[in-house]
Amino acid sequence: MQEVVILDFGGQYNQLIARRVRECNVYCEVKPYTTPLTEIKAKNPIGIIFTGGPNSVYEAGSPQVDPEIFTWGVPILGICYGCQLIAHHLGGKVVPASDATAREYGKTETFYDTACTLFKGLPAAGTSWMSHGDYMEKVPEGFALTAHSEGCPNVAIADEVRHFYGVQFHPEVNHTENGVAMIRNFLYAVCGAKGDWTMGDYCKTAIASIREKVGDGKVLLALSGGVDSSVAAALLAEAVGKQLTCVFVDHGLMRKNEGDEVEAAFKKWNINFVRVDAEKRFLDKLAGITEPESKRKIIGEEFIRVFEDEGKKIGKVDYLAQGTIYPDVIESGLGNAATIKSHHNVGGLPDFVDFKEIIEPLRMLFKDEVRALGRELDLPEYLVMRQPFPGPGLAIRVIGDITKDKLDILRDADFVFRDELHKEGADAALSQYFAVLTNLRSVGVMGDGRTYDYTLALRAVTTSDFMTADWARIPYDVLDRISVRIVNEVPHINRICYDITSKPPATIEWE
Repeated sequence: MQEVVILDFGGQYNQLIARRVRECNVYCEVKPYTTPLTEIKAKNPIGIIFTGGPNSVYEAGSPQVDPEIFTWGVPILGICYGCQLIAHHLGGKVVPASDATAREYGKTETFYDTACTLFKGLPAAGTSWMSHGDYMEKVPEGFALTAHSEGCPNVAIADEVRHFYGVQFHPEVNHTENGVAMIRNFLYAVCGAKGDWTMGDYCKTAIASIREKVGDGKVLLALSGGVDSSVAAALLAEAVGKQLTCVFVDHGLMRKNEGDEVEAAFKKWNINFVRVDAEKRFLDKLAGITEPESKRKIIGEEFIRVFEDEGKKIGKVDYLAQGTIYPDVIESGLGNAATIKSHHNVGGLPDFVDFKEIIEPLRMLFKDEVRALGRELDLPEYLVMRQPFPGPGLAIRVIGDITKDKLDILRDADFVFRDELHKEGADAALSQYFAVLTNLRSVGVMGDGRTYDYTLALRAVTTSDFMTADWARIPYDVLDRISVRIVNEVPHINRICYDITSKPPATIEWE
C-alpha cells in the first residue's frame, strides 16, 4: 500500500489534510516534525506534505526539518508554514509582512498558473483560504511563481524538476475552491498515486495482521455499544473468533432497545459475548444523586467495578483491545502534547487485568472510515450510524435524580423523536438529536382533567466538529407530529419544548 507522510508543524488543520488525502484513496499518516528522517524513509512514502503552523520560520527555535529531506528525491508539498519552510531551506527569504497587502487572512481571490501540475485542469481563478502573516520576499532559485492574489505576488511556488510545491493558502479547507482537486493533482500527477487505499483492502489486511499478532492468545474487549467499540469488536471477531471475549456492560442507561440491538448484532460471530445486566447496581449507586459531575464519576467508577468482576471470571487475558481512532492518536500524541493518552479508552482499568499488549485495530482510521469498515464487516446500519451518545448515557439526560420510571419515560419519548425524524428523512442532515427529561413539572389538561406532569425538551444540532454547533431548523409540521405522538403515547409528559440555543453559549448536552 502506497503511503504519504504528513509532517505536523503545529497546524490547526493537520487532521483535515490527512482526511483530504485519504478521501483521494491514498493512505497517509500524520507524524510530528521531529520524526527522524530514517523513520520517514523506512515508510518509503510516495510523497511528503508539510502542514501549516503558528511559528515564523526565521525565528530561533522555530520548527525545522532535516535538510537531507530535500535531497532525497521524494515530492514535497508545503502548505502555509510548510511553503515558507521550503523557501527558507532552499535559499529563499521569508520576512514578516510589512503591510496589510502582503498579510492575508480569510477568503481571498487567487489567480493560478494552470500550466503548473498542481493547478492543471482547474479554473485560472478562484477563492482560497489564507492565513499568513509572513511573506516570501525572495523565492528560491529553480522555483517559479505559480499563483498570486491582488495583495501578494507569490501565493504559490513550484520547482517542477525536483517536484517541490508550496502554497500560502490552505487547500484542505472547504473555503478553498478546488482545494481537494489540487491535493489530488499532487498525489496522482506528481507522486504517482495508484489510489490503493480502500476499506475493503484495509479490512483484509487488518484481519490478517490481528491473526498474526494474537496467534492462539485471548483478547478482551469492553464493548460499550458505540460505533468505535462495535466496529473494533466486529473486526476482532472476524479475525480471532472464539478467542475474543466482549464484555457488554448494560447499565440500564441506554436508549430504547439498544442493549438488545447490540447483542443481536454479534450473534453471527462465534465469540464469547458477555452481557452483564447491571441496571440495579447502577441505579442503586445513583439513587438521590442530582449533580451531573457526581453522576459521571459514579457511573465511571461502577463500570470499572463491574468490568473487574467479569474479568475475574474470564481468567488470564493476553491482549486487551480498545476502540481508539486516529483523531485520538493525533490529538494526544503529536506536536507539543505533554501526555499521550495511549490507554484513554480504558483509563482506570484495575491492575489485575494482566495482558501482554493493547490492540487498537482502528487507531489509524477516522470516524467516517470506521463507519465504512463497519459496513465492510456487515454490521447493521443502526450500529454503524449510531448517534453520538455520552458515556454516562441517559443519566445526564434525566435532569435531577434518576429512577427507573424516569428513564423509561425518557426512553419512550426519545424513541418517538428519533423515529419521526427518521420517517421524515431529516435525521441524515442532523449531527446529534435527543430528548431530555427535565425536572420541571407543569399543569396541563388531558381528557378534560388536570394533569401535573413532566416537561420534555427536544434538542437537535448541526455541526462539523462538535466544538461549535447550531440548533437545527426542524420544520414546524415535523415538530408538531413529534409533540402529538409523545403526549399521546408516553405517560407523564404534558409539555414539550424545543431547544433553540446554539453552542456557545450552551453546550450540546444539557448536563
